[in-house]
Amino acid sequence: MDQLASRLQDVAESGIYQLNCAPESVRIAAEQVGFALLEADLSAVHGKGALLAALAQAVRAPEWFGNNWDALADALGDLSWVSAPGYVLMLGHGEEHFGLNDSDYETLQAILTDTVAFWASQGKPFWIFICA
Repeated sequence: MDQLASRLQDVAESGIYQLNCAPESVRIAAEQVGFALLEADLSAVHGKGALLAALAQAVRAPEWFGNNWDALADALGDLSWVSAPGYVLMLGHGEEHFGLNDSDYETLQAILTDTVAFWASQGKPFWIFICA
């Protein structure tokens, strides 16, 4: 097992990071440790609605997903439909702040931070990588 795969298993290190290696390296490492890899291509995202839709698709959200911040927080804190020992969410090709206004960007950041903390409290790593 390589160093990245080993690090992915460390709950204390999980968090939100700018990806500084090739996305394929993360994909391989996640597969090695059996983590669910959730990927969102944000190249066509310009605003809250499109971002929520892309994230819902990435996490394979169930039909109850309401396309709002509360639904995103609920889905990220559940993931019972994607059972795994840990999670890697890769957000690729997003423009700065994902095309969100400042208030929405702060809300997204809070949801992502809370998600990482929640899963850590459950003993599961949840990594979020933001890729250029």
